[in-house]
Amino acid sequence: MNVLFVHQGFPGQYRHIVRALAVQGGHQLVGMGLENPSEQLPDGVHYVRYGLKRGNTPGTHPWIVESESKVLRGEACAAAAAAELRAQGFTPDLICAHPGWGESLFLKDIWPEAPILSYQEFFYHAHGVDYDFDPELQGTPSWQDCAHLRMKNANLLLNLQASDWNVTPTAFQRSTFPAGWRDRISCIHDGIDTSLAAPDPKVAPLTLPDGTVVSRGEPVVTFVNRRVEPYRGCHTFLRALPRLQQLYPEARVVIVGEQEGVSYGKPAPGGSWKTVFLEELEGQIDLTRVHFTGSLAYAPFLQLLRITAAHVYLTYPFVLSWSLLEAMSSQAAVVGSATAPVQEVIQDGVNGLLVDFFEPNQLADAIDALLRDRSLAKTLGVAARQTILNRYALNVCLPQQLSLLQLVAARAFH
Repeated sequence: MNVLFVHQGFPGQYRHIVRALAVQGGHQLVGMGLENPSEQLPDGVHYVRYGLKRGNTPGTHPWIVESESKVLRGEACAAAAAAELRAQGFTPDLICAHPGWGESLFLKDIWPEAPILSYQEFFYHAHGVDYDFDPELQGTPSWQDCAHLRMKNANLLLNLQASDWNVTPTAFQRSTFPAGWRDRISCIHDGIDTSLAAPDPKVAPLTLPDGTVVSRGEPVVTFVNRRVEPYRGCHTFLRALPRLQQLYPEARVVIVGEQEGVSYGKPAPGGSWKTVFLEELEGQIDLTRVHFTGSLAYAPFLQLLRITAAHVYLTYPFVLSWSLLEAMSSQAAVVGSATAPVQEVIQDGVNGLLVDFFEPNQLADAIDALLRDRSLAKTLGVAARQTILNRYALNVCLPQQLSLLQLVAARAFH
C-alpha cells in the first residue's frame, strides 16, 4: 500500500503502525507534520514537513481563532501535499490522520478517492463530561464559555464528515462523539509495549533529580501528570498528603510532571497549580518526604513504576493517560479515581482500588491500605498487568490496528 500518515508530531500515535508496516516491506510510507519527527524513523519512511505561511488575523473573533489556526494548518498541509507528493506522482491508498490540529481538513480535495482513517481523541461537551466536572475550580460555565467550547468541535465535525472511518483508543472516548457518528468509530487502543512496561523484582534503586534514592520495597507513592494540574487531580492528591503522612509517616511521595503551565484546562491564578495548593496546605505537609521530579525520561519513568508501592492516577472524565496503563503493565498497585475513563480499565478491588475524585481522605486511606497490606497490593498489581496483557498489550492491539488499515484501504466498511 501507499500510506500517508498525517500528525503534527509524527509519528505520534502511529509509531507502532509505521514500524510494523516498515518491517512488512512492500509499502510506500510517507509522514507529514509541522515539526521535525519526534524520533528516528524506520528506513524507507519518507517525511514531508509543511510550514505555515502566516499567523492568525489580528482582531479575529476569539471564538474562531482556534478554527482559523486549524484552517491555516490544513491549508499548509494540503499545499505541501499537492506540491511535494501529488506533483511527484504519489497517490495514497490510505490516509491515516490525526485531525486534532486541522492538518487533514483539505486532503480530500487533493486526493478525492483516497479513504481517510482518522484518529479521534475527544469530542467536547459543555455539560456532563469534563468541562463542568469540578465545581470548585471550574464553576458554572457561562453561555459564552459554552459557545466558545462548541466552536472547538467545528474542526472535529468537518473531519468526521471528510473521514471514511475513524478509530479511538477507549470506549469512553468513543462515547463522547455524537450518536450518529459512533457507528463509524472503531475502538482499538494504540497498544502498550508490555516488554518495556514490565515488572522487575530486582529493579535497581533510582536516584531522583534532587539526589534522593528510592528503592523497591520502600513505601514509595507515585503520582504522574504530564503537567501537575487539576484535570489530572493534582489538588485532590496534594490535599490527601496531610492525612497520608499522619497514617503512614514513612511514605515517600514522588510527583512526576512539569510544574508550570497546563496541558488541559485553565492556567493557575498567578503561578503554578503546585504553588497554589502547596500554599493552601502550608505547614500541613512534611515536604522533605515529597519530591517533585519534573519530567522524567522514559527509562527512569519505567524504573520508578517498577519501584512504586502505590501508584495514584486521578482524572476528570477526559482522555485516558498512557501512564495509567504503563503503571498497570508494570504490575503497580493502583489507586484511581472512580471516573468513567478509569472505570473502563479498573474494577475496584479486583485490579486496583477506586476512590471518589473529590475525597482526599478516602484517597489517603486507600494508599495507606496498599502500603500496609502488601499481599493485597501484589494481588491487585498482578491482576492489573493481566488486564493489560489481555486487552491493551501491543501484541493484542497492533494486529487489530493493521487489520483496520487494510479494511479501510479496501473500503470494506459500512
